[in-house]
Amino acid sequence: MSSLPDPIQAGLKRGWKVLGGPHGAVPAKIVCDVAIIGSGAGAGITAELLTKAGLNVVIVEEGPLKSSSDFNQQEAEAYPALYQESAARKTEDKAINILQGRCVGGSTTVNWTSSFRTPTPTLKFWQQQFGLADYSGDALAPFFDQAERRLSVSHWLAPPNENNDLLRRGAAKLGIPAAAIARNVRGCWNLGSCGMGCPTNAKQSMLVTTIPAALDQGATLLVETRAQQFELANGSVRSVRCIAVKANSAPGDSGQGATTIVAKHFVLSAGAINSAGLLLRSQAPDPHARLGVRTFLHPVVMSAAVMDQTVAGWAGAPQTIYTDHFLETQPIDGPIGFKLEAPPLHPVIFATTVPGYGPMQADLLAKFPRTHVLLALLRDGFHEQAIGGRVKLRGDGSAVLDYPLTDFVMDGAHRAMLAMAELQFAAGAQEVLPVHEMARPYTTWLDAKRAIEELPMKPLLTKIVSAHVMGGCGLASTDKLGVVRPDGVHWQIDNLSIHDGSIFPTSIGANPQLSIYGIVNRLAQALAKRLTGQAVRLA
Repeated sequence: MSSLPDPIQAGLKRGWKVLGGPHGAVPAKIVCDVAIIGSGAGAGITAELLTKAGLNVVIVEEGPLKSSSDFNQQEAEAYPALYQESAARKTEDKAINILQGRCVGGSTTVNWTSSFRTPTPTLKFWQQQFGLADYSGDALAPFFDQAERRLSVSHWLAPPNENNDLLRRGAAKLGIPAAAIARNVRGCWNLGSCGMGCPTNAKQSMLVTTIPAALDQGATLLVETRAQQFELANGSVRSVRCIAVKANSAPGDSGQGATTIVAKHFVLSAGAINSAGLLLRSQAPDPHARLGVRTFLHPVVMSAAVMDQTVAGWAGAPQTIYTDHFLETQPIDGPIGFKLEAPPLHPVIFATTVPGYGPMQADLLAKFPRTHVLLALLRDGFHEQAIGGRVKLRGDGSAVLDYPLTDFVMDGAHRAMLAMAELQFAAGAQEVLPVHEMARPYTTWLDAKRAIEELPMKPLLTKIVSAHVMGGCGLASTDKLGVVRPDGVHWQIDNLSIHDGSIFPTSIGANPQLSIYGIVNRLAQALAKRLTGQAVRLA
């Protein structure tokens, strides 16, 4: 696959303006029209639209610039190079592991391509609780349409791999509806290694779509460069101070690589946790204590099953079937609901996630080719006992999320484990292992049900992960309810917009990438119009 064309290498040869790390020193001062912090979903959409409008844009990315020539499907190389904290970012109490991108393209470079529009019940809740009257399905539909065309979002027409088809078959046996997931891919090779970067450039991430488009329009990209602090004065951002970091995100040599970016407007797209962290380091105004709170994760619990046949969960499109049955059978503000999906399986992530060690783990790994896994995304943010977490600063200024796992949330985890085990036995499982430190493999649904009822649903015992970080800089119709105005501009800082998943007032209740694309598309078009008078479109 190394012989395939690499659009990033081709762009660098064409003269893209890329600085930082191996691409050359960053000047001590840069002046531009707009500085964008981050290069993920929100940043990429914004960068393409603002450069289309003729603005001089600088994109600041903490992570490295990697491309298809680097993506070799090796976990040991991908996780340290492409993820926050080497794919080991955790909440403050270590109870939740958070998978979040740290590279050009952000999490879009390493996600599994699942694409859902923001669910109607979520939008209605935002309208009712946060005064976001213009955030309706009809109002957002044109912007979703554009994003889907630009990024090739469509239903995956190939048959699901066995890992996903087991979800479909088990749901059918139980009379539960299941459906196909749309994906943002073109010419997908069906390799199954999306989480390690796409080696064929089929995934239409920001890495191969909007960021290259912005660079072709003259944008500058700074890599291995961390935005440390905004300089604020009189309700505006004057500049952002940045430092060079190493490829592993450790600070560079003292005094080397520091730069100050002066811009007319700033767009913060560093992702939930990091966006709030930058504002906290900058001592941004927060008169109603909204900054960093209501940060959501879709806390995920899992269930592993061993089948009679080979599953090969590492092969094929990674996530193509889902069911919302357990979201739709209760009120959005009732007991926490959950979405079921089938994640891809790779040995390092699997071995570090399932319980046990020694002979127990050796037995699990021996059965790895026949292993099937389900995950349940818990829909946090819609109940007073699921208000998410709070972003804080460590002593060194880095951001960390304090996310209490309340009894309300853990009740949802308990119900999800029961639902997943029942579905896996219905699909033909020989044994099922709820991913919990005190669980063991169970060979019948009755035994599993009894055991799960007795498991203590406590943090650290119940294995919980997340790949969907949202909130912390929420949208709202008043500054008493949120950090950001409905148009994406900070309530107290007039030349600062926030364009990423941190602006969601709740979790989405579905994989969030398309929600970011569609909503930011709307915000960025309006911003381009305000700054230049020009109307631009994504597609």
